[in-house]
Amino acid sequence: MKSALLLGAILSLITASGFSQAQSADATKLYHRSLAATCANCHGTDGKGVVDGGMPLINNLTSEQMLTQLKAFKSGAREGTIMPQLAKGYSDEQLEIIANQLGKK
Repeated sequence: MKSALLLGAILSLITASGFSQAQSADATKLYHRSLAATCANCHGTDGKGVVDGGMPLINNLTSEQMLTQLKAFKSGAREGTIMPQLAKGYSDEQLEIIANQLGKK
């Protein structure tokens, strides 16, 4: 009887651990997608922007090119009206996540 209870407790812990890891992975994916989703406000959900309106196309950039541009906005090396202020609000790690989410692989 004791061994059955012990086995049940161990199986419950293993199941709970797996469930927790799945939740954590889902939360991380959601966090990454939500960071990238903020770009849709100006560049559209497809990244095509409004070129004539000053919102450039971004869906043609690689992740590396996008990260370079984001870092240039953050450092002030690249001028802009909105992007420098937005980029400064993100950590370097968050900029990398955004670039990896949106850039061409």
